[in-house]
Amino acid sequence: MTGSEPQFIEVGTGEARRRIAYRRDAAPNNGKPGLFWLSGFKSDMASTKAVALAGYASESGVDCVRFDYSGHGVSDGPFESGTIGRWLHETESIFTQVSQGPQIIVGSSMGGHMALMLLKRLMAHNPSEASRIVALVLIAPAWDMTEELIWKRLPSEARRVLIEDGVYYQPSTYGDPYPITRALVEDGRSNLLARVPFNPGRPILILQGLQDTDVPASHVRALQSFLTGGHVHIAEVPDGEHRLSRPEDLARLFALIEEASIIKSSE
Repeated sequence: MTGSEPQFIEVGTGEARRRIAYRRDAAPNNGKPGLFWLSGFKSDMASTKAVALAGYASESGVDCVRFDYSGHGVSDGPFESGTIGRWLHETESIFTQVSQGPQIIVGSSMGGHMALMLLKRLMAHNPSEASRIVALVLIAPAWDMTEELIWKRLPSEARRVLIEDGVYYQPSTYGDPYPITRALVEDGRSNLLARVPFNPGRPILILQGLQDTDVPASHVRALQSFLTGGHVHIAEVPDGEHRLSRPEDLARLFALIEEASIIKSSE
């Protein structure tokens, strides 16, 4: 555990202005890249994996930044106002304003999609910031989540409710139903990866459970078809489910981070 208290930055303007909470556990510069955590859908920076990552960073003597998307954790705003574009804007703001120096981005589930979208956006519009990203370490990355894992899975009646009412409450095995809004799905179509393949230009190391029904292994393997350049490497866990937060899963995650750090130091 680390003792940092939440801090805040303001993102957006007018009625869309909101305070985004983050924690940065700073460490002396030892030449190792810092860690930048991106949570999944309906998760936050107090989750098991986020806290474990902060603890690992502290023990390793490296920076660690984690934050809550709007509508999550202790950040402002209703969850129902969230969209991929809105959360990506917050991700970019925290990355560029809070993190410092070389970074390994660690993203879980939707956070994996956010990590890939952030990299792609920065490579196109802010190359100097993109150059700070030395690798991505992803856990069950839910790329194009709103289209591939939500919309295409919804039965016809649920799609009708979503379109006509603007929100559909999707049952969840993790607690209360998730509100899936029409805005989330429609905005998601402006933030898709697979339709325009690109070369990430740095290692993409992935931890994937073969028992994951939320983000199936087949979905994750498809990344190798549109992320060009041969940078994607997948470590599959035969008995692993979606969360991958058991002690042995966390050990695998930290090993991938070490691997990414070694790749950076050998350049």
